[in-house]
Amino acid sequence: MFKYLKFTLFYLLGILTIAALLMGQNWIIIGYACMTTFTILGDLIFGDDNSTPEYHHLFLLRVQLWFALPLLATLVFIAMWSIAATDILGVGQSLGQLVDYDFNLAKANTNVWQHIIGLLYVSLMVSMIGLVTAHELIHRTSDKTSLIIGRWLLAFSFDSNFSIEHVYGHHRYVATKDDPATAPRGRNVYQHIFISSYRGYLSSWNIEKSRLIRRNQSFYSFNNVFIRGVLMSGLLVLSCYGLAGWMGVAYFSLVALGSKAILEIVNYMEHYGLVRDKSTPVAPRHSWNTNKKISSWSMFNLSRHSHHHAQGHIPFHQLKPYEDAPMMLNGYLGTISLTLIPPLWFKLMKPKLQHWDEVFATERELALLDDKY
Repeated sequence: MFKYLKFTLFYLLGILTIAALLMGQNWIIIGYACMTTFTILGDLIFGDDNSTPEYHHLFLLRVQLWFALPLLATLVFIAMWSIAATDILGVGQSLGQLVDYDFNLAKANTNVWQHIIGLLYVSLMVSMIGLVTAHELIHRTSDKTSLIIGRWLLAFSFDSNFSIEHVYGHHRYVATKDDPATAPRGRNVYQHIFISSYRGYLSSWNIEKSRLIRRNQSFYSFNNVFIRGVLMSGLLVLSCYGLAGWMGVAYFSLVALGSKAILEIVNYMEHYGLVRDKSTPVAPRHSWNTNKKISSWSMFNLSRHSHHHAQGHIPFHQLKPYEDAPMMLNGYLGTISLTLIPPLWFKLMKPKLQHWDEVFATERELALLDDKY
């Protein structure tokens, strides 16, 4: 049973985030500190999960993915409640009657800095609950329900159209100069956030335009998946306005942009500095991998990225650890933290790239490098 339950870790982290926002004040800071410490140190302490169990009750796995949407919607609703001038739907009063805690008083006494930490906290959890789960669902292109849920999860990060570029662009061009998400050696993460975001949106637009031309359908119509994706995020913004006014719009927009930035940071660390000859198929060596337990369990095996790119259609529970693939510096949140300090990142990645060149790269791939390190 544990093999099924381990993937509910992100639900526990999400519920704890909701609790921290409700309790307000320093509980927000404590919750954020506990979550980040647990995920980073947990990867270091508990090591790797190299198991490949068989799963027979696939519906249990599918439900875990689908239920990410109501969890994320609840998280954002509570975030709106936490900054609103009123007690939306009487949430604080109702909960206060159940437990001995004055939620409305705590909300009133939460200061600006605590709210800022809360915004960072929510952004990180939106990326974990929304983007990670959506990444798995949008690959299930033959499952309409999963695809719809995945795109709505992405809408919380202003990026429903990631479902277009990622599946039909990134997986085709990964580790080449044509891939917006693959960062060349020497590019820092802050540059990459803007470059990859712009090129990714443009790629989504062009891919959808080509699809509609092939089908002889109007570009400026509801048939356009790109336009529908923008409208989905717009509906969420309107909902936040209805809940918390312009403050809600500002807060949600910052959360969405923050989680989108985290997505691009993840792209950065998953493919930094790797190259591929376009004439060769994508192989496990064209992605950085990690099998750390907390990263794997809280992110539906996204960390087994080498197998995912070698066989993009394989569902998360069938991904193999590929222990001989190029390995990240640590688990996901730990590696994200390192990318934020470019001089340290470049120093730590130099021997990694040297090893990749010596062990994994082909002669044609080495010839594609403008700058080895």
